[in-house]
Amino acid sequence: MKRNLILAALPLAAAVSLPAASIPTYSKDVAPIIHNRCAQCHRPGEAAPMPLLSYKQVRPWAAAIREKVLSRAMPPWLADPHYGKFANDRRMPQSEIDTIAAWAGSGAPEGRPRDLPELPEFVEGWSIGKPDAVVSLLEEVDVPAEGVVPYKYYKVPSNFTEDKWVEAAEIRAGNRSLVHHVIVFIQEPDGAPKPADNGVKDNLLVGFAPGEQPKIYPPGTAKLVKAGSTFLFQMHYTPNGKAGKDKTYVGLRFARTPVTHRALTGRALTNNFAIPPGDSNYEVKSSWTAKEDTRIRSFMPHMHLRGKDFQYTAVYPDGRSEVVLSVPKYYFNWQLVYELKEPLFLPKGSRLDCVAHFDNSANNKFNPDPTRTVRWGDQTWEEMMIGWFDLTLDSQNLMSQR
Repeated sequence: MKRNLILAALPLAAAVSLPAASIPTYSKDVAPIIHNRCAQCHRPGEAAPMPLLSYKQVRPWAAAIREKVLSRAMPPWLADPHYGKFANDRRMPQSEIDTIAAWAGSGAPEGRPRDLPELPEFVEGWSIGKPDAVVSLLEEVDVPAEGVVPYKYYKVPSNFTEDKWVEAAEIRAGNRSLVHHVIVFIQEPDGAPKPADNGVKDNLLVGFAPGEQPKIYPPGTAKLVKAGSTFLFQMHYTPNGKAGKDKTYVGLRFARTPVTHRALTGRALTNNFAIPPGDSNYEVKSSWTAKEDTRIRSFMPHMHLRGKDFQYTAVYPDGRSEVVLSVPKYYFNWQLVYELKEPLFLPKGSRLDCVAHFDNSANNKFNPDPTRTVRWGDQTWEEMMIGWFDLTLDSQNLMSQR
């Protein structure tokens, strides 16, 4: 009777008939998948709306989990699998999808408690593990209930008495409901701002935006923060109808192994576009050319609410070209970083060509106003077109300089 009641609680289409011995259980079959694929975000204090750390927490969501994994909406991953190989690819293999579907469709049984694996170990409040240093805004920021808040900038001293190599960095919004995005820049001790050299910046430490993961570099690669540097927080607040306070902070983990390559951040952007009202497929292009031998480590396409798709293509000096990342269905609330399994080598003279499309029509349910011409701007109802990427330069191989 109990099993029939559980089946009745699931959508009719979800119910399946399997031999009892073939029915997956939560403890033995599903919990390892949830722990590996979901728990990182679905735990207290993280971005996901509910924790999924126990059978009691997971069971009420069984049908919804089944639906999300069958549609591949979860875990979130927007890259076309036909292009590029990525170290942080979140896609579930079909075998795991089949297991969850069969479990949910068979009444979502718990199974034997002795089959339950231990929970993964998390450092509370962090995805990068325990940071070596935490740098916070010096004071709480008052955010009004309404209106437009322009970008705000706050300086925080690092108090570093020696150079530090940062192999992982994670921004934690003090008030998630009010913080739209954060970028933390490094200001060197002389305080003079440095312009981007060929679109490459050595002063961008880490960013935070909807869906963006912490920055974690592979062993041997790290960002340099010189002794006496200052951190500059760029804060974008979005009022939500209720006044509040925020005190955002960033955690830093220092390199544990010798650093051979200094991580830099590049961008291919265009800011002189005008998207016509009602246009459902407006195209914008940008390019970046390698002035020396370069290795691309990751990509992060960035647009706002009208963003539709984004593609990076590598064009080599011999005329050969290849698509290295395609995001056919861009989603503003999942601004993912795509970390390559192996760095992409771009010899001097190679290009990264970026092509993006925007949907400014009424068919775009996220469109704030399909009747207006949309141009570049900071606010979410305006637009941006940036092909971010992390890179290293072969000429900066630190091991060869020792």
